[in-house]
Amino acid sequence: MLPNQPLAERLRPRELGGFYGQEHLVGPGAVLRKVIESGNIPSFILWGPPGVGKTTLAGIIANTLKRPFFQLSAVHSGVKDVRDTIEKAKKQQFFNQPNPILFIDEIHRFNKSQQDSLLSAVEQGTITLIGATTENPSFEVISPLLSRCQVYILKSLADDELIALVDIALKKDSYLATFNIEMKDYEALIRISGGDVRKLFNALELVVSSEAIEGSVEKIIVTNEKVLKHVQRNLALYDKNGEQHYDIISAFIKSIRGSDPNAAVYWLARMVEGGEDPKFIARRMLILAAEDIGLANPNALLLAHTCFEAVNVIGWPESRIILSEAAIYLATSPKSNSSYMAIDEAIEMVRSQGNLPVPLHLRNAPTRLMKNIGYGKEYKYAHSFDGNFVPDNFLPEELKGTKFYNPGSNSKETELRKKLSSMWKDFYNYD
Repeated sequence: MLPNQPLAERLRPRELGGFYGQEHLVGPGAVLRKVIESGNIPSFILWGPPGVGKTTLAGIIANTLKRPFFQLSAVHSGVKDVRDTIEKAKKQQFFNQPNPILFIDEIHRFNKSQQDSLLSAVEQGTITLIGATTENPSFEVISPLLSRCQVYILKSLADDELIALVDIALKKDSYLATFNIEMKDYEALIRISGGDVRKLFNALELVVSSEAIEGSVEKIIVTNEKVLKHVQRNLALYDKNGEQHYDIISAFIKSIRGSDPNAAVYWLARMVEGGEDPKFIARRMLILAAEDIGLANPNALLLAHTCFEAVNVIGWPESRIILSEAAIYLATSPKSNSSYMAIDEAIEMVRSQGNLPVPLHLRNAPTRLMKNIGYGKEYKYAHSFDGNFVPDNFLPEELKGTKFYNPGSNSKETELRKKLSSMWKDFYNYD
């Protein structure tokens, strides 16, 4: 008989020594481990994909520090729930005890007023807030709250870590231990999990239970074929928090990049039917407009931004129309990644060459002393020249003539290449 608790819950560690993965945060000497060991934790946000240990880590911290622990889910909680919990936290503060921890799962789903209700309690130290989010907190958490929190980024677990967790589950879980289980293959389990430990354990338990029901109780041999056979029957067509979430958005973006509006609309429909967050789709199109279309059609960035703003106002189901219009427009636009390549090449140059000095004629000269030592000397004011163009070197001397921007072959940038070639023929080779 299956236990009442899922495998992931039965194996949830209660101490840091049992926590698996995220060595960059909680390994020996790592930043978050040092904070925990100090006993003086700030409010912070754990940002990472599903099933990598955000909730578990929050519970371990509260248990390690012996703090009162309150937990809310942003999906089911409102402002009243937040305020009631803060009032309970206040009542826990006596005899100079450390303040309670309030853990909010999926904090990105809180609207502005809900997030505002946390500000005072965080600022005054009534609670220590630990938020968990799968979305970039820069977009989803209001600035006043974000400025009061550290942000720690969690990563999907690597294949070897997932394999180790399967082996641990087979040894430690009392239910699985009742079976004679041989792991012949791991690949399908890892593929289905997508780095999500919860999905990994769910799939493992489902395979074992299904095999047991079918009568294979003497020895259960787990193979890729059996995993796919049992698990795929139970997979939803689209799991917006799982592997297909990333596969489908990848197909959507690559279809737009490849200028196929039909495929783009199909993958968009898959996401719409799967209940994907429209802001997530719009945000990815906004990035694509700059990265893949760029100066071939500068209006694409404006339209993508308008789409992002519009879906914030409209909501489902009408947002599907706005997203469709934007996707088709971006797919049928000419493509150029020249801006994307230019900034990456410039960043690589900065990393390899270090902080090269600003030429004297380009330096700011707000004081007499600076002017006396040559700051700003011989600077040529562009508006004093015909066409507002100054044929002068604006790079550090060591990089003079280095070209980072290389116009694409589309019609707009072809014209731009001719213009740059004429203007900068003595400095850069644009022929």
